[in-house]
Amino acid sequence: MGNTPSKVLYQWLFGGMMSIWNYIYSVFSTARTTKDSSPGRSSELDKNHDTTVPSEPQEQHGSSIPEDAGPVLKATPDLSLRSHPELPSIAGSQTSPKEEQSSGEASVDSDASPDKPWRQPKGISLPEVTISALTETGLAESSIVVPLQRSYTVKARVISSRLADTPCTTLGVQGLLDLLNTTLGTSYAQDSPSLSSLLEDCIANNYDFGMAYGRLRRIWYTCNDWRTVRGTFHRWEKEDREMRQKALDGNRIVKPYLPPRRVWDLYSNRVVPWWCIGLSLDSDRKSGPWLLPISHAWMEEKDRFDAQTPINGYEWPVPIPKDANLNLIRIEMLNLGAQYAWLDVLCLRQEGGPREDMRLKEWKLDVPTIGAVYHDGHVVCYLSGLGRPLTLKEGDLDSDRSWFRRAWTLQEVGKDRQVAGDTLDGPLHAKPVDEDGNYETELLTRFHKQWRCTGSLLRGMFAILKDMQNRVSTNPVDKVAGLAFELQSMTIPAYCESQSLEEAWTALVDSLDGGSRGRLFISYPEPGNAGTKWWPSWDQVMTKSLPIDDIPGIGVDWDEMKEEDWCDAHCIEKGLVRGLAVVEGGDRRGELIIKDKDGREHKFKIMADHTYPIPDDTYTLISADLLWSRSHHWVVGRTLPGKRFEKVSVLEFLDEKEQKRSEDLHITKKCRYILV
Repeated sequence: MGNTPSKVLYQWLFGGMMSIWNYIYSVFSTARTTKDSSPGRSSELDKNHDTTVPSEPQEQHGSSIPEDAGPVLKATPDLSLRSHPELPSIAGSQTSPKEEQSSGEASVDSDASPDKPWRQPKGISLPEVTISALTETGLAESSIVVPLQRSYTVKARVISSRLADTPCTTLGVQGLLDLLNTTLGTSYAQDSPSLSSLLEDCIANNYDFGMAYGRLRRIWYTCNDWRTVRGTFHRWEKEDREMRQKALDGNRIVKPYLPPRRVWDLYSNRVVPWWCIGLSLDSDRKSGPWLLPISHAWMEEKDRFDAQTPINGYEWPVPIPKDANLNLIRIEMLNLGAQYAWLDVLCLRQEGGPREDMRLKEWKLDVPTIGAVYHDGHVVCYLSGLGRPLTLKEGDLDSDRSWFRRAWTLQEVGKDRQVAGDTLDGPLHAKPVDEDGNYETELLTRFHKQWRCTGSLLRGMFAILKDMQNRVSTNPVDKVAGLAFELQSMTIPAYCESQSLEEAWTALVDSLDGGSRGRLFISYPEPGNAGTKWWPSWDQVMTKSLPIDDIPGIGVDWDEMKEEDWCDAHCIEKGLVRGLAVVEGGDRRGELIIKDKDGREHKFKIMADHTYPIPDDTYTLISADLLWSRSHHWVVGRTLPGKRFEKVSVLEFLDEKEQKRSEDLHITKKCRYILV
């Protein structure tokens, strides 16, 4: 038998269907829970967890706008991308910056509404705003290698970092109102006590203008009664908190498609709570603002530093490459058309901050659900490190720090993706030298092949596991956590960075739907070596050869009351297996001898396409529903007292003809076994 071209094609196509089958099976299969499902809820967030604290005390100097706030809100010469050579399209799905320019901005004649608060009301005119590498970092545009990081010009509600950093205590209530009116093109007056009180809250909370703007702009165009705003904010915050509490049931996340806790508001240049922005994860970037997830591989510790930044309110140090700048990354994301971005180092609480207790609580829910941010979105990828220009040299693709080899990036490819940090002479713009997709160097050929293959839809369970075999993570348990969304679990384990690998793997297998668990049972050729026999251990799936096939049609479910794994399947209660005990390489062939109800023996040709020996002996054989799956695969094992089944290995009938002969004897029966 072996891997003939037709079989490989079948396996390739069939493996791609498994993700669809996983979902269908999970909807209709018996509900299961994990073995560790003790009741519990995540703790309530500190209400001030997003409060910005200035680096030093500030005095209130009346209500005027500071003279040094910068000329960012008045007309400026056109220094935008339009003055630079246009970058060609980067990947199959990438559009040019002009096409994507401010895709979140509605036209001037559109109207804001509570369900679309970002829309600009009729009659409002906004000034042209330019932010550049020079104004944001002090670096000349000509020194910036990545064109999209040089400058951004738009008639939109974008503010400079300098303006964002202005403390509200310096502005006073009237000055804060003046700046908000100028930025948003409105003319609200300080004649409403409720509006004044709302602005006073910003001062009392030590917000800078960026944080005040980021939190208020969702309601600025749509508020009909300022007296209701406080109550609305409290309601949104409460709903968000309750959503996260309900998503976590003990050590299990029952609603994994959860929006992130925080996002980077690129217009205000501040990290704000999710409830502030009024979006959903499936927001269409053609119809309004959308969330742009950023994927990157962390640099070695010696090549990065911990930045203290007002962007996240100085809440935790932000680890970034030594030659990167968050303000340049912001310019690039704006040029790509985004209003909001998600970046782990900014939006996911990091180590080293004053609230380490809060980090551990948040990570329990936030780390496993990172995949939801990327799952169905448009993703930008920094392949050479966060914010850095894309380069390619010998050894890069094999490095443990390669984007293609990091555990977390496996789930960060989204529906479509493009490369950030692109340069005009970068490796993306190399031309193939022939029709076979080869490039001038082997390194370029490898790079382009790997990028083209990123995000392939035709991926079964074992293809995903094989991909993870070649990846690395700083914390070994992250390799397990990084599989949850790829394996399409309907529930996923909570994150515990101190778990052992086998504990984390067991929790993940427990959370899989019955069809996925069944594939581990019927496809993997060896019994588990870490206690449970019916599924392979983490060490086995990461260090040993994996099967190509994802065999469907059998489900392994979990009985929570009895704490038992079980399956309903077709079985041959007794069959003598011979000829598969010696492993000599390649496919092995043997025979299966079965007696019919009259005691007559029937011999069938069988094979094993793996290297695990099956001693000559009499076994019980379990398979999927023969009529549904047409599978030739059988699990070989021993029946133990209490209808328990202990897996030994797997085999298959040589071909369809042999399978059909066994069916014609009507010697199989439907059985329920408890798997050990």
